[in-house]
Amino acid sequence: MSTENTTPGISFTDLNLSAPLLRAITEAGYTTPTPIQAQAIPYVLRGGDLLAGAQTGTGKTAGFTLPILHILSGSPLANQGKGKPRCLILSPTRELAAQIGESVTTYGKYLPIKSMVVFGGVGINPQINRLSKPIDILVATPGRLLDLVEQKVLDLSGIEILVLDEADRMLDMGFIHDIKKILAKLPKQRQNLLFSATFSDEIKQLADTLLNKPDLVEVARRNTSNALIEQSVHMVSQSLKRDLLSHLIRSRQWQQVLIFTRTKHGANRLAEKLVKDGITAMAIHGNKSQNARTQALAEFKSGGITALVATDIAARGLDIDQLPQVVNFELPNVPEDYVHRIGRTGRAGSTGAAISLVDREELKLLKDIEKLIKLEINKVHVADFTPPTHVEADPDRPPRAPNQGRQGNHGKAAQGKAVNAHQNRQGKPSARAGSPAAASTASAPRQPQQGRTQPNQPQSRPSSPQPAASANHTPPSGARGAPAKGALFSPRPAAHQTKPRGQSSGNR
Repeated sequence: MSTENTTPGISFTDLNLSAPLLRAITEAGYTTPTPIQAQAIPYVLRGGDLLAGAQTGTGKTAGFTLPILHILSGSPLANQGKGKPRCLILSPTRELAAQIGESVTTYGKYLPIKSMVVFGGVGINPQINRLSKPIDILVATPGRLLDLVEQKVLDLSGIEILVLDEADRMLDMGFIHDIKKILAKLPKQRQNLLFSATFSDEIKQLADTLLNKPDLVEVARRNTSNALIEQSVHMVSQSLKRDLLSHLIRSRQWQQVLIFTRTKHGANRLAEKLVKDGITAMAIHGNKSQNARTQALAEFKSGGITALVATDIAARGLDIDQLPQVVNFELPNVPEDYVHRIGRTGRAGSTGAAISLVDREELKLLKDIEKLIKLEINKVHVADFTPPTHVEADPDRPPRAPNQGRQGNHGKAAQGKAVNAHQNRQGKPSARAGSPAAASTASAPRQPQQGRTQPNQPQSRPSSPQPAASANHTPPSGARGAPAKGALFSPRPAAHQTKPRGQSSGNR
């Protein structure tokens, strides 16, 4: 299959789309469809089921929104019921749902099609009020959708077209049970479209149960990265990553960079460091309110801030034209997440750069990524970076209670899935087990709780305290813990435990 980002010799006028759609497409600045659009649109217009594999940034959203708008506008209903949509588009994240909603509005501006977007994290009453009117296209996250169905303000019996977008991410986030509940409420006769950036055994199983003799569209080799993205690795000790990243942003004069961290705490700490160094930066993650996340994304898109630090909650749905830089501050535990992360750059035919800061203890994760994308990523030495004499120590994190592990908001542990699904239905961000539900992500670290143990559990012995690095103390030359001049590695106080593949980090 072709991996080009445009389709030579084919224009949108060749795809048999209606005149109002072509007018909106032209006003949006597009003339030539991407490969996923050129191949998917005719199949969707024919009315059959479709399984489509495409990397992020290939224009797949328009690949299903354009033909859906054409179909629905060509066969309007005489008496459409209130709160009874004809098309349901499911999205794993709020950001992606909002992006899809924007595409529907942009391309359907000259059509009599009514659409709305619903997701958790915001008040449900305005959504209930909007559903008291007729609606054609509903874009939703699974949890909030089920909430509205249970409150009997949403009727799914009229669905003619179902779209599962970023289906692999929905499975990663533990939404499979919610998806099954939703499928049980839909009419059996409908058109099904499944879009996924990666293909796993779970995706194949879902496709087998959902799709009926589907057409298959793939615009690139499975589980590969975009050829337009220049990928590189900087080998660096974990303790020096913040300083190296700050140096790269300032010395390379990066104006817009998206940075992925593994944890919420790490995102906050990194954003604080960058701001301290004179770089405008903000962090977004699951503990941030929806309004705060929306504001941060808007400022980043408009160029108001240079660096946006995010956990994988933003890996899907963040659509920025010509985003030049993506940085993996830490490698993801799941190799497929690397593909999704770097897919934020190199979009719509533009080139981009993806840089990963890799500690020696992440080399296993790097090998897994290179095996998945079938590419050895170039390792580049940053010659003009001089490690600081004093390395700022991370503040202590509160200890976990016995037998209490991490629970991420899209981990694959059964308990993590249940917590995530429940909290999404309640419109609340996920929180780490044992922490207050309304815990703030303020920059100040949480303090250890003294003298508390779990019921019926033996009290564990406190671990020996680690000596904190002092800003006023310089280790003698050659002493343990002092990085050699020009070296990017320094010994770490404790070994880093790498989670098995497929288990999500718990503080995203």
